[in-house]
Amino acid sequence: AQEVARSAPDGYTLLVSTNGFSAVPAMRKNPPYDAIRDFTPISMICRFSFFLLTNTELPVSSVAELMDYGRRNPGKLNYATGNPTGIVAANQMLSVAGVKMVQVPYKGEPAAVIDLVANRVQLMFGTMTTAGAHVSSGKLRILATTLPDRSPAFPDVPTMQEAGITNFAVASFAALQGPAGLPAPIAERLAKELAATLEKPEVRKALTEQNIIPVSSTPATLASYVKDQLELYARILKEAGVEPE
Repeated sequence: AQEVARSAPDGYTLLVSTNGFSAVPAMRKNPPYDAIRDFTPISMICRFSFFLLTNTELPVSSVAELMDYGRRNPGKLNYATGNPTGIVAANQMLSVAGVKMVQVPYKGEPAAVIDLVANRVQLMFGTMTTAGAHVSSGKLRILATTLPDRSPAFPDVPTMQEAGITNFAVASFAALQGPAGLPAPIAERLAKELAATLEKPEVRKALTEQNIIPVSSTPATLASYVKDQLELYARILKEAGVEPE
């Protein structure tokens, strides 16, 4: 993000931003960038799901059972976080449910998944990109999806709302952005070309097979969405009592 922010606004250096882009400003006392001032929104790319995953040795099969187990064993469950989305999602869930667990932070999701499989941590919010093979092999269990609707790839898995975590609002996304000052004609052209690409059957098939939902937008729509996400993450982290580092 910092590299793109200081690049020439000519349309040749772009950023694929995800939830972390919106979460970082609320997690740092001195954010490395201004998510609105330093960038030019171009288009949404997709939405994708994080899933609430547990080690199968944990004796729970639903979010309700997990929260009940957590209440009966305060501070004894360890949850892994490998990215900002995992941190925000876990804190919102625990804050809403009134449950205390111990966060174990990792530099990335793959290392967190390795320890989840080994039962060194018992749960985490992760993606199928890193956890899919372990879910298929039966080493990890999916309890819920963070999507507002059920995932087409896992239609039997409830949403967090359906699972009883009311007002859960973390929705994962990816978007395309450029440096501040990118001329409107360039941003609009890039948005148009991206939208056309996302409509290609082979592109949609490749994305949906990875549990990714293609979604394009206008620059103005993305600008509004980013602003809403920044406010959302700031509120969630504040309500959960997470102090900026």
